[in-house]
Amino acid sequence: MRAGLVALVEAQAARRRSRIVAALEAAGVAATIEGEAVRASAPGLAGRWWRELGLRAAGRDGL
Repeated sequence: MRAGLVALVEAQAARRRSRIVAALEAAGVAATIEGEAVRASAPGLAGRWWRELGLRAAGRDGL
């Protein structure tokens, strides 16, 4: 039972990371998944993060 729940949570996290990468790439930001982290890079990314709600909301699906 526990192993099944762990697998379910891990799969959900992987889907969320994939959605975050897709949203970032759609916004013109290079993004990759490294383990459990999503790495994003682009010129002026920090400024865009604060100005564009789409970047900040990437991957959020109403926990």
